[in-house]
Amino acid sequence: MLITTRGVRYAKAARFAEPEPVTWDGVLGSSQRGPACPQPPSSLLAVVGNSVEGLSFDEHCQVLSVTAPDSASGLPVMVWFHGGAYVTGSGESKKYDAALLAAEGVVVVSVSYRLGVFGYLRDDLGLLDQLVALRWVRDNIAAFGGDPSNVTAFGQSAGADSVYALMLADTEGLFHRAILQSAPLGARGPERAEMTAALREFVSVDASTPVEDVLAVQQQVPAMAARFGLAGGMPFGPVLGEIDLSAAASRIELLVGHTADDGSPYVADHPEAWATVTELVFAEPARRLAADWTAAGGQAATYNFRGKPPGAPWGACHCMELPFLFDPEGWAGAGMLAGQEPDPVLAKTVRGIWTGFARNGMDALPSRSLEFGE
Repeated sequence: MLITTRGVRYAKAARFAEPEPVTWDGVLGSSQRGPACPQPPSSLLAVVGNSVEGLSFDEHCQVLSVTAPDSASGLPVMVWFHGGAYVTGSGESKKYDAALLAAEGVVVVSVSYRLGVFGYLRDDLGLLDQLVALRWVRDNIAAFGGDPSNVTAFGQSAGADSVYALMLADTEGLFHRAILQSAPLGARGPERAEMTAALREFVSVDASTPVEDVLAVQQQVPAMAARFGLAGGMPFGPVLGEIDLSAAASRIELLVGHTADDGSPYVADHPEAWATVTELVFAEPARRLAADWTAAGGQAATYNFRGKPPGAPWGACHCMELPFLFDPEGWAGAGMLAGQEPDPVLAKTVRGIWTGFARNGMDALPSRSLEFGE
């Protein structure tokens, strides 16, 4: 039996202000999903479906949900950061319901944080939200049966990019392992700081600007950002200073990888470019990070997820591993699945690898270079 506690507020903040921690009220088993940050429709709607269906919207969206086995005690903790290019998505989404993952003997925490202009126009507030959420886990997760000394941060796409930033920003030892799924690390580089400075000049909003007007201005940002090359494909997100991996590598074990056709949804009409985009944005940067992590004194492994249902129109595309990791009901109707269900054997394997890594780190992996699916 599992207990899910949804919509727990971990922080509060005025618009463009740093988050202030909120003390947990101790209530377990609440069923009301929390709000999603206000956002435009996802650019991957046809691929993955509506990830915020049924949710309310509120810029005060600093909430999290916890799924844990009943009577759990001292279990590994996995903290999930959703993707969506830092402009869409929510940890409260049905797509990230974690009952099957938690049934493997872990406690799963799903975090929502400020997005787009609300979270990344000034001072990387979305990243600060995430750090406060990790402190909430440290302080409260034992009440759910989790072990605060054994925490894995994991995320996909912008969520994986978030985990990368958190590895560098966390000076408190808030987590001990990390899984980066399809992090668009190729969209990072020297252009990002310049682009963010230009974005802050371009976007003219303040604390009194109506939400709908903020989103209208935000929708104009991609055209402005296009001149910054690959970085312009993800104009919002944390800006990292000089990167030194050594401190993080000494304390965090890393599993990093991608799907075989990660780039396909972004150049869907040009199949000849799928492999190139996948390599530039996702695959090569993942391999390089693993090598750099090892060179900095850490332990790292890589994976390549090739699984896909018959007739998948974009192959093993960006987000394809998610229905194999979370409860597949939330993914019914996703275009990338072509009306099929995830293969249950492969799904069980993926969940076993992820939770095994969360439990025992590198010792649980059958290889330092993993291949899933075909």
